[in-house]
Amino acid sequence: MDIKETIDDLLDRLPETDQDDERLITMGESVRRLLELVGEDPAREGLQRTPLRVAKALRFLTSGHRTDLTEVLNGALYEVCYDEMVIVKDIELFSLCEHHMLPFFGKAHVAYLPDRKVIGLSKIPRIVDVFARRLQIQERLTSQIAQAVQDAIEPKGVGVVLEARHLCLMMRGVEKQHSAAVTSAMLGVFRTSQQTRDEFLSLLSHRANGF
Repeated sequence: MDIKETIDDLLDRLPETDQDDERLITMGESVRRLLELVGEDPAREGLQRTPLRVAKALRFLTSGHRTDLTEVLNGALYEVCYDEMVIVKDIELFSLCEHHMLPFFGKAHVAYLPDRKVIGLSKIPRIVDVFARRLQIQERLTSQIAQAVQDAIEPKGVGVVLEARHLCLMMRGVEKQHSAAVTSAMLGVFRTSQQTRDEFLSLLSHRANGF
C-alpha cells in the first residue's frame, strides 16, 4: 500500500477544519521519510498510520506557537482589594526540548503579589500550557510564564519555579534517570525582597493535610 494514499485516506476522515491543512500532509510525508531513514518500512502494518499520528501529535504539542494569549485569558482579570500572595502550585507541564525534540515534564509553581488586580486561577495553568506547548528550553519557559503574568495584571511581583525531568538526559547523552532540573524566575518584589522570596519558597515546601 502506498503510504501517501494511506495519509490521504485518513485525512478524508478528519473534520473539515483539518482537511484543508496541507501542512499536516507535508508533516506526515516527512515522518514517512524519517522512518525510511532510520531503517524502517513505513508500509508495514504497524507503521501505516504512524506518519499522520506523529504529525497530529506534533501539531498539538507545538500548538502554543499558534495560540493567542489574549484569547486564553479571555478577560479573566479582576479588580479586587487583595494584597496577599497568590500561589498556584503543582501545575503539571509537558513540553519538547528544542535541541532534540524529546519530551521534558514536571511541575510549575506560580506566585504573584497583586496590585489591584488578580487573574482567574484557572488561567494560570493555561498560561503554563501556552508556553509549554512549544519547542522549548526550561529556562526560557520559566521566564515566559513569569513575564506573561506580569504583563497581564501588572502585580507587585511574580515568582515562578519549574521542576522538570528531561528525556534527553535520561534516555541519551549522560543517561541519568534520576536527574531533575529546577529553574526560577523572579520579577518585581520577588527579586528585590528577600522576605517575599523566602515566603514563596517556604509555601512551596508546605504540604497541607489532604494535598
